[in-house]
Amino acid sequence: MNADTRIPLNDGNTLPPLGFGTYPLRGQEGTEAVLSALDIGYRLLDTAVNYGNEDAVGRAVAETSVPREEIQVTTKLPGRDHGYEETLASCHRSLDALGLDYLDLYLIHWPNPSVGKWLDTWKAMIELRADGPVRSIGVSNFTIEFLERLEAETGVLPAVNQIELHPFFPQTELVEYHRAKGIVTEAWSPLGKNAPVLTAEPITNAAAAHNVTPGQVVLRWHTQIGSLPIPKSASTARQRENFDIFGFELDGDEVAAITALGKPDGRLFGGDPNTHEEM
Repeated sequence: MNADTRIPLNDGNTLPPLGFGTYPLRGQEGTEAVLSALDIGYRLLDTAVNYGNEDAVGRAVAETSVPREEIQVTTKLPGRDHGYEETLASCHRSLDALGLDYLDLYLIHWPNPSVGKWLDTWKAMIELRADGPVRSIGVSNFTIEFLERLEAETGVLPAVNQIELHPFFPQTELVEYHRAKGIVTEAWSPLGKNAPVLTAEPITNAAAAHNVTPGQVVLRWHTQIGSLPIPKSASTARQRENFDIFGFELDGDEVAAITALGKPDGRLFGGDPNTHEEM
């Protein structure tokens, strides 16, 4: 695997093996960070309505010398726009904010089960994909139970499920379910954010063995367990470091030791999709 590897989706499209997260980069700082990432070689950009930065990401796509067809832009539908007609309208607002004619990947940000409109929302996303303004559709923060309902009710599984995934919360059962169903696993907060992931002994030991940084070890671990990580950084040096993860490979014991760091309470902020909701 290298930076040019393509990850196949269940709809015939593909994604690169590494993306660039943009939360909470906004304004000119956000645009400059995305331009830097594109210059380094990132080709998958991840934003959301609730990040408040679709405009900043869109400006970077407009200003970069990288052709639009080489850039894949993801945005996410907020909870307040769940519902069939609401989803159609929200998608076009996102397109306007981004200044784009189409989205490469459109995700439901959270299922918000108490609202009870995520199935109608998914049906609208299927229509958006069929009609053309969206190339691929997926979800974020969906559990196996939610995914099973989507398939049972519509016959259409998401191309992607973007979930919290890092060494303290490896979600092995869900990742295996994705693999069996042909759903690509994307990881938000792949480095564990403020959790002390990068100082854990299996990670620092692997970093020393391969002469790389702990962050590079964690991102490489993601790619080897079948996860597409989406790290965020405004620093050009850190963006470059995060992108440079394909020149080494962890052995099986190293991967297993990092996965074994998982904790039952490993979520960063208690974001259980069955109870946590965002509007």
